Amino acid sequence: MKDNKKETSKKIEDLKKNTSNPKGKTMTTNQGLKVNDTNNSLKAGARGASLLEDFILREKITHFDHERIPERIVHARGSGAHGYFELYESQEKYTKAGIFTDTSRKTPVFVRFSTVAGSKGSADLARDVRGFATKFYTDEGVFDLVGNNMPIFFIQDAMKFPDLIHSVKPEPDREIPQAASAHDTFYDFVSHTPETLHNQIWLMSDRAIPRSFRMMEGFGIHTFRLINAEGKSHFVKFHWKPLLGVKSVTWDEAVKIHGADSDFHRRDLWDAIEAGQYPEWELGFQIVPEEDEHKFDFDLLDPTKLIPEEMVPVQRIGKMTLNRNPDNFFAETEQVAFHPGHVVPGIDFTNDPLLQGRLFSYTDTQLSRLGSPNFNEIPINRPVNEIHNNQRDAHMRMTVNKGKTAYFPNSIGGGCPHLAKIAEGGFSHYEDRIDAKKVRERSESFNDHFSQPALFYRSLTQHEQEHVVQAYSFELGKCTYDHIKERMLYILAQIDETLASKVASNLGMEIPSEIERPLNQAIGADADVEKQQPGPKKNYLDKSEALSQEFLPSEGIATRKIAVLAGDGFSESDYNKMKKPLEEAGAMVQIVGTHGGSITCDKGDSHKVAHSLMTTESVVFDALYIPGGKKSIDALMKQAKAKKFINETLKHCKAIALDSEAEKLFDATYGKDFKDDEAVIINGKPQKFIDAISKHRNWKREKAAMEIPA
Repeated sequence: MKDNKKETSKKIEDLKKNTSNPKGKTMTTNQGLKVNDTNNSLKAGARGASLLEDFILREKITHFDHERIPERIVHARGSGAHGYFELYESQEKYTKAGIFTDTSRKTPVFVRFSTVAGSKGSADLARDVRGFATKFYTDEGVFDLVGNNMPIFFIQDAMKFPDLIHSVKPEPDREIPQAASAHDTFYDFVSHTPETLHNQIWLMSDRAIPRSFRMMEGFGIHTFRLINAEGKSHFVKFHWKPLLGVKSVTWDEAVKIHGADSDFHRRDLWDAIEAGQYPEWELGFQIVPEEDEHKFDFDLLDPTKLIPEEMVPVQRIGKMTLNRNPDNFFAETEQVAFHPGHVVPGIDFTNDPLLQGRLFSYTDTQLSRLGSPNFNEIPINRPVNEIHNNQRDAHMRMTVNKGKTAYFPNSIGGGCPHLAKIAEGGFSHYEDRIDAKKVRERSESFNDHFSQPALFYRSLTQHEQEHVVQAYSFELGKCTYDHIKERMLYILAQIDETLASKVASNLGMEIPSEIERPLNQAIGADADVEKQQPGPKKNYLDKSEALSQEFLPSEGIATRKIAVLAGDGFSESDYNKMKKPLEEAGAMVQIVGTHGGSITCDKGDSHKVAHSLMTTESVVFDALYIPGGKKSIDALMKQAKAKKFINETLKHCKAIALDSEAEKLFDATYGKDFKDDEAVIINGKPQKFIDAISKHRNWKREKAAMEIPA
């Protein structure tokens, strides 16, 4: 076991072979020539023209001119981290993949989280799907699990992907809105393509505005195959379950975080890892035997459908820990190249038509972005096992291949590299029988577009449902064409009549009793329209608690950011009494002072201020604590921003604790109406405050708190 871990550590270091640390080194050109001046170009006299022969200037400027590569068309805005995966128990009954059978391994990983619709420069808190892509550097090769924080996708067939993305991207005439789905072209597409409705209602839920990358689930989306050593196949859905739980912010917070810290998620991930608070997820399998493929009321190959966990439980089989930030954002996070076709023996594909299209698209994308089929030689993409094949040359080739032979079969090279037998780890596809006509159509079993969106909405708690209503009302309220809104209201009524009626009321519109054209235009011109219409809504499960964030387990308050509102003269005894238990529970306690630098407590000791009131906002914290101290409270009473900080914390249903004289400040805000609130702790024990924070929000407060001015 120890030798295996040493070997893994060596492999992680090998991934960094091309890194450079300039400390104590002499500056050189890219050709290794030592440079004695990189501040001045070569000129014909001190005030003369620059000379074309200045090869040092040309190298420096040329490299600068070409520093930016094309950003990803989708998932452009991303953040990444290194870590490792460890298996709990061998899954050899399902798969022969070493990563899932060898418990002695500590497999290196790199994970990239992202938003989907926005450009690279967009803000983190857009209402959007979040990408969750994991690269496993296994002994058998690279395995990429490329998914999202939602278990389904908008479309069923990859042919529709360009249409989906063109509709949600900024409208081409104005190039707005950026990183937003609240506009006409998106809802025009959705209203004509009811297969989008399941992912779209998830997009309207709290899942679309996560508190942190560290507090969201991940899903492989598609149904894959696991193949064991005997060649037996099982269907599998991949799940990532965060040990911190699944938490979100409110839409009002998201809007304000845009202004307070547009890098909120990126900073959160980086800071947590730097502080040693390593994010962890457990990997889960949903296993369906081959013979049970058709036993459900939905099609396993339909990527717009999930398997409710009540019907097929998720088996947690291992844990991933992210424990190292990238050394260079561009070299690692920007250049990492994921591909759902990167699999290892024991993992294979199904005929999911969206997955099949992705297997082509991702290679094409990497060629466009990274400029060469040699993108696998970039250190972040390089497998940890050796590469041997007859591929040569191409743009930016880094491997120096020796010998005469670049073909197979050969005798000059001794027949090398030789082919691997399946028993020796050679990859072989599952022998899935195919006997069909070539057709351009979709299975009728894909036509149930309303049942799962309805199940999702029914499964949400009351406040979560209200957030969906508010989201649809906001998004459709941004549309300018009434016929698009009417079509959406008609479709929402097929999902849930109460949802549709509330949204219609907020829009000041009526739900139409019918619509003029066929509901599903996303079909071929010669298709049988009736066969392709959405089927009637089914209720094969009343509720699934796994679909509501409120029922998903979380562990304590580790990494939660607690603001301590204080000025000079604050009570050190109050502060220490609260600070120690919070930090022992893993929370990050930060003083938000009346001014920057340091503040002095009532004992005369100096305490460093993390933020001044001027430079931060309540929305970037998870809870608020206000220690006593007359001088401190008097100073805070004079600052309108301090009262705004308290009011916003109340409005967003977060926990608040206050001691001694701090009650006076609280009474000067809307807090005076919330003193009986279960998440407002006045002169209480620290554990009570910790318990309130661990519940994330007191949603019982939300209705009353909505009356607090923004």
